[in-house]
Amino acid sequence: MQNVRPLPNYLVQRFHGWRATAYQQNRVWYRRLAESGQHPRAMVISCCDSRVHVTSIFGADEGEFFIHRNIAGLVPPYTPDGKNHGTSAAVEYAVAALGVAHLIVVGHSNCGGVKGCHDMCTGIAPQLEEETSFVGRWMDILRPGFEKVSHLPQDEILPALERQAVLTSLENLMTFPFVRKAVENDLLTLHGLWNNTGEGELQQYDPRSEAFVTI
Repeated sequence: MQNVRPLPNYLVQRFHGWRATAYQQNRVWYRRLAESGQHPRAMVISCCDSRVHVTSIFGADEGEFFIHRNIAGLVPPYTPDGKNHGTSAAVEYAVAALGVAHLIVVGHSNCGGVKGCHDMCTGIAPQLEEETSFVGRWMDILRPGFEKVSHLPQDEILPALERQAVLTSLENLMTFPFVRKAVENDLLTLHGLWNNTGEGELQQYDPRSEAFVTI
């Protein structure tokens, strides 16, 4: 594979720094994790955005979270069509194999994927309408959410759509039979969060008030 190159030097240096400090100080813990397998209590589905760092937000150590990241942190509807479904596979593994107790969907402020959905739905991003656009076809998942917020004042649509991305994913999770069964049997709880990355704020969806409230 002639196109593959060695890691940039700054990443190599950071690895050696980590191995000499954090790893050496916790070597027994790392080896125990490696030998006993993973037993995470929660799965987190979040955006690929580099500004979203859920392990830092919750102060999580290795082995605590089973993490899946994709554009806008979306979960598609249950579609058992025999094709490739990375997010659905991750959900299935977390719930059916690992038996996580909590499944947490995290949205965030200034999400580029959500803005792409907005621009596509308002006709100003025709390139995302192309069948060859992976981002556009992925953001089709959020089209129903856009319809729910499109009546709002222009400056409120994007923040509302970011939260709709979380709600859409939570709704779609319940279309998976193994998720619904685990929830109904009190073996799994679903949680929806929205993170304001600039202000360090975290909101969670409250089903009683049907709104996101600050934690």
